[in-house]
Amino acid sequence: MSYRILKRIIDVLGASAAILIFLPFALFIAVAIKLDSPGPIFVKLERISNGKKISVYKFRSMIDGAHQIKTTLAYLNERKDGPFFKIKNDPRLTRIGKIIRKFRLDEFPQFINVLKNELSLVGPRPHEPEEVAAFPENSQHIADAKAGVTGLSQVNGASGLPFLKELELDDYYIKNQSFGLDFKIFLKTLVILFTDPTGV
Repeated sequence: MSYRILKRIIDVLGASAAILIFLPFALFIAVAIKLDSPGPIFVKLERISNGKKISVYKFRSMIDGAHQIKTTLAYLNERKDGPFFKIKNDPRLTRIGKIIRKFRLDEFPQFINVLKNELSLVGPRPHEPEEVAAFPENSQHIADAKAGVTGLSQVNGASGLPFLKELELDDYYIKNQSFGLDFKIFLKTLVILFTDPTGV
């Protein structure tokens, strides 16, 4: 059986198990989000995976319409080395949003994307179309790969990595994919989640 087929089977089994295990907690998170601030429980964020735009599902951690005011907060952006946008104490975060972001709980709905075959459990980081447009020419192929819920760049600094370093790690993963590498990334993800969830 090929790596691609077996990886898809692992993706489906892993995502299904995760959804069954965390579903009770998801219900509490959904209620907390709804009681904390007006707006939907889930958001759909435009990302690139497999060379096309997809909607990545997440629990809403920001005020409703946060994306529309992103440009007005550009002066607070701490990332000056590329197209990424990051504010340490983002004023758009809700009270519940800060908590679920801290423990990466907002990303739980992405397992639905895995079941839909839009994401893999392990793969390059899914980027916004505007970020992909700013990729150097020799890194454009990264957007053609299936992105992952976790990946080599995510467990080695996540959004704190320099722009080109993140692309370098994702490029390495694409060119050296294997079950061994996937397993190492998965284990490192678990270690970080239980010791320093902000590090993924």
